[in-house]
Amino acid sequence: MAKRVGILTAGGDAPGLNAVIRGFGKTAIWHYGWELVGFIDGVRGLVNDKTVDLTGPALSGILTVGGTILGTSRDKVHKYLVDGEPQDMIPTIAQTYEKHKLDALVMLGGGGTAKNARRLSDAGLNVISLPKTIDNDIWGTDTTFGFATAMEIATDAIDRLHSTAHAHHRIILAELMGHRAGWLTLGAGLAGGADIILIPEIPYTVESVATTIRARMQRGSTFSVVAVAEGARDTVDWADYRAAKDLVETAASAEARRAAKAHLQNVELAQREHTFKLARELEAATGLESRVTILGYVQRGGTPCSADRLLATRLGAAAADLVDAGTFGVLVAAKGDGTAPVPLSEVAGKLKLVPETHDWVETARKVGTGLGD
Repeated sequence: MAKRVGILTAGGDAPGLNAVIRGFGKTAIWHYGWELVGFIDGVRGLVNDKTVDLTGPALSGILTVGGTILGTSRDKVHKYLVDGEPQDMIPTIAQTYEKHKLDALVMLGGGGTAKNARRLSDAGLNVISLPKTIDNDIWGTDTTFGFATAMEIATDAIDRLHSTAHAHHRIILAELMGHRAGWLTLGAGLAGGADIILIPEIPYTVESVATTIRARMQRGSTFSVVAVAEGARDTVDWADYRAAKDLVETAASAEARRAAKAHLQNVELAQREHTFKLARELEAATGLESRVTILGYVQRGGTPCSADRLLATRLGAAAADLVDAGTFGVLVAAKGDGTAPVPLSEVAGKLKLVPETHDWVETARKVGTGLGD
């Protein structure tokens, strides 16, 4: 019996979303003979019943296209904002699911999407999630689609910064995305030959960074390139952040938790300019001019690289196989050269951070890259 399956993209955009839509869609339509319904703008499409029929022609030519043909949003299914007030929209979403006579819903997204998917799964919907993020921080999967492309873009930027840093005898700090996880900065920093790599998992001291730069100067290198994750912090800022985080985690009431979250947001906001602060401090400590380049959203845009296209196509096809097998409530994880279903209960709410003993970290230390600690 032919199935009807819904699909959406949620959270931040990333290279490879359209490749996954294509991989799942072509497998669903041509291999299994199903009907595919696309929901517009993520969870909003589920709430407002905004759909588009995804037929074969709609999937043609999108493999190399960046962004997402379905649009996206960051809404929460249980705290959907209506006139500024959060409302539980899970019952409304369930009605949309039933109205379209769906046999399954496939949700492409990051950590927030995994949480949404688990809540919908717990409500009785047949849901599968696929791991999208340039941060590579989703628990349970070896890698995420979007990560390889973002790392290539960031590596290319670091490559280009070397020549201008050398020409002007400067310190150039390249700020990369990565609020809580340093995979992107660590990988691009290693691949691009950054002299210093600063990631959220390893708090740094200005003196340690300055010592590495001064040592390079003594060896005749009159410039340094520093790859900095947006979520990296010095030890003082890290202590303030950790204290604010602990307040959230130990709050005894809902009111106290709301207040603690507001305080945490203020702490994070105050630390947002940390790369510019570090540049000023390094200039004073070393005597070298310092400049900052923030790559920002350029890391999430453009054509996905071949590795992401391959990964996206594999995960999309694997998701269709799981729907056919009746396996739901899972994340389709990349495992080695294959894939595996991982229960959303094990994924939602968890982050895959860089261990301080990870091979990439050890490699950085062995080749003389400063990590700021």
